[in-house]
Amino acid sequence: MQAVSAAAGTTGTLGNCHASGTEITAQLGAAHVQTGWPICYTSVDSVFQVAAHEVHFGLDKLLTLCRQIAPRLHEMNAGRVIARPFVVDAETGFRRTGNRRDFACAPPGKTLCDWAKADGREVRAIGKIGDIFSMRGIARADKGSDGELMTHLSHAIDEAPDGSLTFANFVEFDALYGHRRDAAGYAAALERFDAGIAGVEANLKDGDLLLLTADHGNDPTWVGTDHTRERVPVLAAGVGGGEIGHVAFVDVAASVAAHLGLSQRGPGRSFLA
Repeated sequence: MQAVSAAAGTTGTLGNCHASGTEITAQLGAAHVQTGWPICYTSVDSVFQVAAHEVHFGLDKLLTLCRQIAPRLHEMNAGRVIARPFVVDAETGFRRTGNRRDFACAPPGKTLCDWAKADGREVRAIGKIGDIFSMRGIARADKGSDGELMTHLSHAIDEAPDGSLTFANFVEFDALYGHRRDAAGYAAALERFDAGIAGVEANLKDGDLLLLTADHGNDPTWVGTDHTRERVPVLAAGVGGGEIGHVAFVDVAASVAAHLGLSQRGPGRSFLA
């Protein structure tokens, strides 16, 4: 906390506990605006999160703070330092903005993005993928709300050259609805996603593969605010249809690598027919 205070140029911090990001921002937002002290907290993930007001504290100052403290946290085996900027909304109170930034440990080994780049393939990241993979192997990154990310994904289907890899992450199911246990909001988000992904699927070209999965579950009807189920679906459209069965994340990567004909495929097995 002393290192955070020094980097922020403040005499203290707020929080320093395990908390839901939306709840701790609601609880300490006013104190943060009054004192200028950053709000620090963690979750069940291996992360250190810093929330601050985009105007009163400053977005650039928040990003600089997180960038400066990230190496120290990485040495302590915290996988990511996450900047959580927010503003005050007259109707909803303290509200997170879309300017989140993750400062992650570099991947410990080669990833699917690296394999694709090594074979001369274009790799495009949508959402927080660029941050998560420290931009390794990634040529272009696009961010925004989930609605904007769906537009980016749709454009990628139209624009990306043959043999390229587009890797997208839609975060609002988790951040806005799952952690907040907002079942109605989650349901509405699913309907919006279904409508958007239908257009993406309709635009798939011959030989394209679309895979949909998740890193964890976050049941909005469950108790608490943490992630819930760890077994998640893997759905495929385009080439390679058929029953997949139980697979691991390394199998998803190996399947994409096999589909692209990459020279490296990692330890997983391809489930493509």
